[in-house]
Amino acid sequence: MASIFTKIISGEIPCYKVAEDENFIAFLDINPNAKGHTLCVPKQEIDKIFDMDEALYAKLMAFSYKVAKALEKSIPAKRIGMSVIGLEVPHVHVHLIPLQEMQDIQFKNKVSLSNEEFAATAALIASHL
Repeated sequence: MASIFTKIISGEIPCYKVAEDENFIAFLDINPNAKGHTLCVPKQEIDKIFDMDEALYAKLMAFSYKVAKALEKSIPAKRIGMSVIGLEVPHVHVHLIPLQEMQDIQFKNKVSLSNEEFAATAALIASHL
């Protein structure tokens, strides 16, 4: 059965897209830890990050780097945190999270954004790519 991310990649489920290339897509997390919380996902459905071949893994990190730099220019934060935990969706994904304090990376406190705020945030980050 296709993961929710595969359905997003195929266009079956909408997303707030930030970036895309032939191998990867970046979109806003709809249950974000902070405004701008972005997921970088390979288009190939792979469950675990270390099941990726080294070349694709390196490309995912390079893609995530570019998105993180755009995020850093878009959302005021002390730094951009990165996490790869992947237990909630069986499809590799890198979380990029604007951090004000350490608790922002802990996936406990969530922020709410309107559809308009999500769309504006995605457009702002994309404008810095």
